[in-house]
Amino acid sequence: MPKLDILLYTRASGGGGAERVWAILANGLAARGHRVTFAFDEKMAGDGVDPAVDAIEIGGGHAAAVLRLAGLLRRRRFDVAAAAVSVSCVKLALAKALALSRTPLVLSYHGFEEYKTGRLSAAGYYGLPLLALLTSRFVGVSDGIVRALVERWRAPAARTERIYNPVPMIAAATAGDIAARLPIVGAVGRLSPEKGMDLLLDAFARLTTPDARLVIGGDGPERQRLVERAAGLGIGDRVRFLGRVASAAEVYGLARVAAVPSRTEAFGMTTVEALSAGLRVVATDCEGSREILAGPYGELVPVGDAAALAAALDRALATPPDPAPGVARAQEFSAEAGIGQWERLFAGLAAPG
Repeated sequence: MPKLDILLYTRASGGGGAERVWAILANGLAARGHRVTFAFDEKMAGDGVDPAVDAIEIGGGHAAAVLRLAGLLRRRRFDVAAAAVSVSCVKLALAKALALSRTPLVLSYHGFEEYKTGRLSAAGYYGLPLLALLTSRFVGVSDGIVRALVERWRAPAARTERIYNPVPMIAAATAGDIAARLPIVGAVGRLSPEKGMDLLLDAFARLTTPDARLVIGGDGPERQRLVERAAGLGIGDRVRFLGRVASAAEVYGLARVAAVPSRTEAFGMTTVEALSAGLRVVATDCEGSREILAGPYGELVPVGDAAALAAALDRALATPPDPAPGVARAQEFSAEAGIGQWERLFAGLAAPG
């Protein structure tokens, strides 16, 4: 494998979702001996970016970011450049055009509804046929995203592929360890409407399992409203909000069962992390969760159905744990597997000489 000079760009150096994926990818590629420049709009505390990665905070507004990225592309002849999330994809594509750069460009899409979050984000979807003139590959993080890119947004099928997010594995607990735990439901995710934590609270209030508890890891704009909702449902004393956690293991190491109550989910890193920890998973039937859990790996319930979610959680808490199938499934989405796919894609696109 040739050693490559790679530029990665996204909104922030860490956090959740695509930003976390790009930090994992930057670290993994650097660990394999590649020269990695990780550019981002905002530096996040505790992002975990390795010192071996050349981290650059672009800062400023959209126009300033495009100009700075264009300057970077003029100064350095990268072998390949890649952006994650639609707003960043648009900015890096504009920078490539402005710099008259011949660097192969890869645009990675991580959500079904990003186009609703701003004008540039919308341009990344509605303007995709124009972006295709500058782009060597489009990547979707699940088969569902790839279908949407090709069928709805007119991405060129021959240049669009799926690469699952690289997920760091959590050390799996044994069946005996999990069975000995208190009846705790664990959930990890950003506290925002699309993650469905309000639905999880409604479902938890219906549980019949004696002494059940709920532990939620993550932060976001909905936190105070969710705390108030838990109190209003009469379950405030049985729900713990941990805030932002350094690792999903902080939650899944306590839980007997994991819940993923999302209203929309393109992939679902926390679903994979829960499987790797050995937990039984109950999730809403979103594209991403369905793709991961299809078969004997978890139970899916209709999106938005609190009663069905509650019944499934009660069943999962009452069922003896069997970590092995989920742990094996999680390995298919491991960080090593995902980084390897990205590495092969980049090597195939790298400009000669």
